[in-house]
Amino acid sequence: MLAPRLVRMSPDSVIPGSVRSAAEVNEQIRALWMRAGGTLSSEERAEYELLVVEWAAAIRADIIEAA
Repeated sequence: MLAPRLVRMSPDSVIPGSVRSAAEVNEQIRALWMRAGGTLSSEERAEYELLVVEWAAAIRADIIEAA
């Protein structure tokens, strides 16, 4: 069985309206780091990278909404 590959998503590929709040995603990122004890495994790193992309999209959505 092949190991799963990280698919890098462009922040622009997030579907509008499907984004959680930046605060929610940030909390999930913090929880991931706490569970990992400060060192991420490959799988956790992949999850972290996806969460950061989602967080960035949420921040952008907040800025656009405020404008």
